[in-house]
Amino acid sequence: MAQVKSGDRVKIHYSGAFDDGTVFDDSKARGPLEFTVGAQEVIVGMEEAIIGMSPGESKSERIAPERAYGASNPEMTVEVERKHIPSDMEPEVGHQVKITQDDGSTIVAQVIGVTKEHVTLDANHPMAGKELIFDIELLEIVGA
Repeated sequence: MAQVKSGDRVKIHYSGAFDDGTVFDDSKARGPLEFTVGAQEVIVGMEEAIIGMSPGESKSERIAPERAYGASNPEMTVEVERKHIPSDMEPEVGHQVKITQDDGSTIVAQVIGVTKEHVTLDANHPMAGKELIFDIELLEIVGA
């Protein structure tokens, strides 16, 4: 039976969860995920987990932060004076905000702290620094 190798296009169903069992994503509700192994369309840990699988096979894979969204970088967390926040915005912990950088590009940050004088923003990926557990079912190898 065929086994997945780098360069193959595959279809999978997967469910992703954190260590505490909280499910953060599940493909069954929206249909299979299709991607090319090695094309960096998904996190590297997912690509590595798929290699060697055969259609119909299922597995559970624990993926370390380095093979997922990376470690949380403290330099991506900043404290901003409230005077730099638009007056029509009332920041709340958990909200996401777009920040325009000096070069005109934008990044998304999450509000992680609010005081009368400051707002603390975290521009790390929301899953940075977290181990992820994926239950993966290889549906088919679409092609190479």
